Amino acid sequence: MNKKILSVVNEAQESRRFSGTTLIKQAGKAPVISSRGYANRAEQLPNKPGTRYGIASGCKLFTAIAICQLVEEGKIAFDTKLSECIEYELPNFSENITIHHLLTHTSGVPDYFDEEVMDDFEDLWRNTPMYTIRHVKDFLPFFENDQMKFTPGKQFHYNNTGYILLGLIVEKVSGLQFIDYIEENIFKKANMVNSGYFAFDSLPPKTAQGYIDFVDGTWKTNIYSLPVRGGSDGGAYITVEDMVLLWEALLKHKLLSEPYTKKLLTPHVNHKDKKFYGYGVWINQTEGTISKYHIMGYDPGVSFHSAYYPSSQTILVVCSNASKGAFNIMEEVEKYLNGRS
Repeated sequence: MNKKILSVVNEAQESRRFSGTTLIKQAGKAPVISSRGYANRAEQLPNKPGTRYGIASGCKLFTAIAICQLVEEGKIAFDTKLSECIEYELPNFSENITIHHLLTHTSGVPDYFDEEVMDDFEDLWRNTPMYTIRHVKDFLPFFENDQMKFTPGKQFHYNNTGYILLGLIVEKVSGLQFIDYIEENIFKKANMVNSGYFAFDSLPPKTAQGYIDFVDGTWKTNIYSLPVRGGSDGGAYITVEDMVLLWEALLKHKLLSEPYTKKLLTPHVNHKDKKFYGYGVWINQTEGTISKYHIMGYDPGVSFHSAYYPSSQTILVVCSNASKGAFNIMEEVEKYLNGRS
């Protein structure tokens, strides 16, 4: 069985010239792991199982877990108003925005990178150099004086600003810098010893560079395309094995008690069709049965998908240090798991 699924992964990676690492862990079976491409193309250093990859918005789940931990401790509540737990002036924001709204992308706050009006992430750095963005509060100038998009709770609109605000709430309520809180209360508890919010200008060993490919076959790294250090809306680095540890710690209630884990994994908002959103996690559900919990992330030079399939107790992690590719590998693995390949 493991040889067959490894063959499926290898063929998918080879046919799509994938760059990254894929891991599948099925209940009661040894993990299947496969890597392809280069972590450093110039030096031709290969991607390996222990390579650290950026996961972009995939780590919104970390932020959601942090907020749920603080709610469980009684320091805030899901219906706490944003204005009650943040120390920054946001003059045009509604007074009715709650933490629940922010967690579920239903707050209506202006998105600092709104894909409806922007298509190039690098445009953000034309007036504000990316190397100045090292803390969550550094994102404030991008949205603090903007107008609301809609009344809180009226609709779903995927929103990075909402998760920046959640990071600021974590800092205000816990008294810690956001990345320090995640390190102490999530990474350490899950034994994710190879993960972190690393800065571009001080990356640790075994970290993949992100690559942006062009149609003429040339490429560049993403070092000038993203904030120098990630924040509460994205930008952490993980290994595929650490991501498995995160899922296992969450599902075994090492990060949150069972009631709060259930709250995080509840389909709170219907996005479209059979796709829902919980707190920091996408959920596929049909007629009340959940088939998949999943997270994803895309940035220039980054593509990432990871999922937990409850019926088979399978965990899938696909990390790529290119702008696309992770979804295709996930799609092929799911075909195999569903008996369609």
